[in-house]
Amino acid sequence: MLISPSILSADFANLEAELRRISNADWAHVDVMDNHFVPNLTLGLPVVEALLKVSPVPVDAHLMIEDPDRWAPMYAEAGCQSVTFHVEAARDPRTLARTLRSAGARSAMALKPRTPFAPYEELLPDLDMVLVMTVEPGFGGQSFMADQLPKVREVRDAVRRRGGEIWIQVDGGVSADTIEQCAEAGADVFVAGSAVYGAADAAAAVDELRVLAQRHSH
Repeated sequence: MLISPSILSADFANLEAELRRISNADWAHVDVMDNHFVPNLTLGLPVVEALLKVSPVPVDAHLMIEDPDRWAPMYAEAGCQSVTFHVEAARDPRTLARTLRSAGARSAMALKPRTPFAPYEELLPDLDMVLVMTVEPGFGGQSFMADQLPKVREVRDAVRRRGGEIWIQVDGGVSADTIEQCAEAGADVFVAGSAVYGAADAAAAVDELRVLAQRHSH
């Protein structure tokens, strides 16, 4: 059960200090948005490179961008431990997944809420993680979409059938009120933004989420 707080909900004026607030987390989830694939603009490779130098935990880069085939390998080469591309944007997701692995990162594929998993199940042997979005990508603070839990179960069932160490991540509206449902459905990596950074004690919020997830793990 891994907790990956999203810095999208952090204070962008002082990201180094905000990363220190979650030093007990497993990863720091960094949302890269280009205002093309999603209607929002956040940060890019130069900022991520700076964060990698100061982050007390590994960086989990979630690329909500066009042309990930070109850009995603650069995030792996920069030192991100995990790089997630959106399958809706990738021209050749299998080759991209393999390229990310060869660059030293965990390779992850993300699915928007309306994107079905079944057409992409065959990619599992080249993936280390599947991200099931539980909100529409683009903005933090959205409400959790419980109707995505059957997709989480579908991915978990496929991973069990095929074998391999493939993690299932959920991102969007994850909180103390929803994380148990996600864990029961089969998720084992949880992105939480406002639930962590909106708390008075971010580290305590991370610990609470981890305990709740472990109690209800699949």
